[in-house]
Amino acid sequence: MRHTISVLVENKFGVLTRVTGLFSGRGFNIDTLNVGPTSDPRFSRITATVRGNDQQLDQCIKQLGKLVEVIKVQDLASGQFVARELAIVKVRADSAHRGEIVQLCDIFRAKIVDVSLDDLIIEMTGNDEKVGAFLSMMEQFGILSLVRTGALAMERTGTGSQQNNNSEQK
Repeated sequence: MRHTISVLVENKFGVLTRVTGLFSGRGFNIDTLNVGPTSDPRFSRITATVRGNDQQLDQCIKQLGKLVEVIKVQDLASGQFVARELAIVKVRADSAHRGEIVQLCDIFRAKIVDVSLDDLIIEMTGNDEKVGAFLSMMEQFGILSLVRTGALAMERTGTGSQQNNNSEQK
């Protein structure tokens, strides 16, 4: 089963290594990983998507909560959060296909961020399925280069499956 884990941590050297080490030590492969600062520069949020056994993941989350630098750990339940990814794709775009690519960008609400004679660079945001569908449509034109973030996720208002807190909630 796929899980989206949100971990609020102190913004200190080595914390990411300790957090990801707990996942790998428990046999979880991290599908996506995203780390960034919060509105308070003392803290960062780690968002990881992992696949694995619920019981093992529960144990891993409990151990994460015991790390001194971890403020809050959440296993975000399906449908109880909003998740988005970013993809930047360079696609072959000769004059014969450029109009079709622009139309697909409009349909998917993607932005063309760079134009050259032979290719376009397109920025696309959305959930995993939407980004995947857009990229599969772009394959027919020839993807020249692709970069993709991991998921960013935020819990919806009024929900919660928080697992552990070391201190005051942020």
